[in-house]
Amino acid sequence: MYFVWYLLIGLAAGWIANYLVKGNGSGLFVNLIVGLIGGLVGGWLLSLFGLVAVGTLGSLATAVIGAIVLLWVATIITHRKPRK
Repeated sequence: MYFVWYLLIGLAAGWIANYLVKGNGSGLFVNLIVGLIGGLVGGWLLSLFGLVAVGTLGSLATAVIGAIVLLWVATIITHRKPRK
């Protein structure tokens, strides 16, 4: 049952991060992947500061922070200059 809960939190986190960074959604599957990986990245980043997420809202906030960082890094890496 916890696996489904993590998927729902990841989906919500991916959607929120996509909305905050890009302003539009990228689809259900992409939001899920971004949210789940964002949860790992966010947990790692918060642990560097000695913080631990507590509860559902803490997990969601951690996943959103990680997903935003993930999308930000992906934007920097894939940013291409327009052709002239």
